[in-house]
Amino acid sequence: MINRAVLTGRLTRDVDLRYTPSGAAVGNFTLAVDRQFTNQSNEREADFINCVIWRKSAENFTNFTHKGSLVGIEGRIQTRNYENQQGTRVYVTEVVVENFALLEPRSASNNAGGNNNFSAPSDNNAPQGDTNPFGTPNQGGSAPAAGNNTNNSAPSADNSNQNDPFANNGQSIDISDDDLPF
Repeated sequence: MINRAVLTGRLTRDVDLRYTPSGAAVGNFTLAVDRQFTNQSNEREADFINCVIWRKSAENFTNFTHKGSLVGIEGRIQTRNYENQQGTRVYVTEVVVENFALLEPRSASNNAGGNNNFSAPSDNNAPQGDTNPFGTPNQGGSAPAAGNNTNNSAPSADNSNQNDPFANNGQSIDISDDDLPF
């Protein structure tokens, strides 16, 4: 028997993280998944799919996502039922998440909320004054935060072309057909 669900969509709200009496974390959320076709009004509709995620994965998912985050999930479809406080039998169909992937950079999802706390990883072993693989000077062991152009301004005219192998300095480029990969 096969029971696999693979979905890509956006969270309709922040994850509702709770803990069971035994201490296991459980997160509930709804994923809006766009349909591939449009309706008669030429509008794209979406399906709103209830999902549940458990334990450490639930805590991690809650910490790294928020309303509007684009995520991919993999899991299984589960149906269950229970009797509510009014005595009515309630049937629930949901996806039990086993794996997830964050499908947009954290800086992009933070910009949607107006909160950009992303900073580039640092190379603490790089000596000050050396250049990194991108040809820009290291900042004494730490990289600047995204959007902070402290020493990354446009290169000066005297050395702008010396590091760029594709810069056009007025000379034609002689390439043999044998050098082309196609």
